Amino acid sequence: MKLGIHVNTFRRPTLEEALDAVAEHSLECVHFNMAAAGVPAMPERIDEDLCDRITGALAKREIAMASLSATFNMIHPSVDVRLAGLRRLEAIASRARQLGTTLLTLCTGTRDRDSMWRRHPDNDTAAAWDDLVTSIRAALEIAQRHRVILGVEPEVSNVVDSAAKARRLLDEMNSPRLKIIMDGANLFHAGELLRMHEILDEAFDLLGDDVVLAHAKDLDRDGQAGHLAAGQGVLDYDYYIELLSNSGFDGALILHSLTEADVDRSVALLREKIVVSG
Repeated sequence: MKLGIHVNTFRRPTLEEALDAVAEHSLECVHFNMAAAGVPAMPERIDEDLCDRITGALAKREIAMASLSATFNMIHPSVDVRLAGLRRLEAIASRARQLGTTLLTLCTGTRDRDSMWRRHPDNDTAAAWDDLVTSIRAALEIAQRHRVILGVEPEVSNVVDSAAKARRLLDEMNSPRLKIIMDGANLFHAGELLRMHEILDEAFDLLGDDVVLAHAKDLDRDGQAGHLAAGQGVLDYDYYIELLSNSGFDGALILHSLTEADVDRSVALLREKIVVSG
């Protein structure tokens, strides 16, 4: 496994300074967000000069772009919002390979109008699932045109809120361009923490062969996505890393949901766990 971090963990005036901070921690790769380059996270277009600047800055520091954020609310109640997200997804997809990655990360979304990370009771309706399928199909057409992969993750606040629903989505779409981002801190509905190993086992049994990226953060309560730095909550990291290793995963493990002050501690923890699991 290669250890990386969300580039926006380091808040700096310039992209180059943020990547210097990544390099100072000897991290091999980043999950990239276009906001780090001074443009909107989901821009309408990406100029050639900006692509050159980003790739040059990464190459100079020998940092790989493991994945690129293309998240928007794929089941937002407004069709116009969903269509705008798909247009911006196309803009990012059209430049992804030039930027150095083939993996775009998505958010399956929620019926909440204000936050794509907030749970809504209508997420469980047939209409919400139908809207997701429509959005994913359109996104996969974009992915096919630009030869990229789309990654989704089960997350308790979103419409795909379990490993079982993620498996259902993969099976319905039946596309080699749709894969899974695994985040062990995102899987626990209210009351489920006592079954941690069982739920993690299920996630890897159902999805392990389709995991292309893994996240490393932590949680202190169930019923919501984790929001703590890796090692600061209750996730059994020995077990999580063991499951990743046993599944054959050798991709990027991306730290996120942490402050800059948390980085050294979380990096040391994960380096130790990766060595043991290997």
